[in-house]
Amino acid sequence: MYRDFGTILLAMAVGVVFLCLPLFLQWLLAPSNKTKDKLEVFECGEDPEGSAWLKFNMRFYIIALIFLIFDVEVVFLFPWAVVFKDLGMLAMVEMGIFLIILSVGLAYVWVKTDLEWVKRKVKYASGRYENLKQ
Repeated sequence: MYRDFGTILLAMAVGVVFLCLPLFLQWLLAPSNKTKDKLEVFECGEDPEGSAWLKFNMRFYIIALIFLIFDVEVVFLFPWAVVFKDLGMLAMVEMGIFLIILSVGLAYVWVKTDLEWVKRKVKYASGRYENLKQ
């Protein structure tokens, strides 16, 4: 029993060494003259301009969330596809239901025009308020 814990302890010790050794070597060998240019924020080779507290359009966040939802759901398809032959007809039906739910979600997002990058402008709003008299 102690031999099993010894293996875990050895693996943890090796992990700590692999973590601490490069940090120690960097601290030991790297030049430490800090200048204004070295302390400045580096952003893709461009000089930073303005404040980092910018207001972004909500469209960025909505499209990112939609992408995440459908991207994560696709991850469930790969393990299912690998063992598809072993699972039988029940798994096929369950995956069909899963894909139907995903399709309904995609259709909903499409109908709500959340996939369009630029939405049309209506005086009051769109959707249920579109038919208001102006």
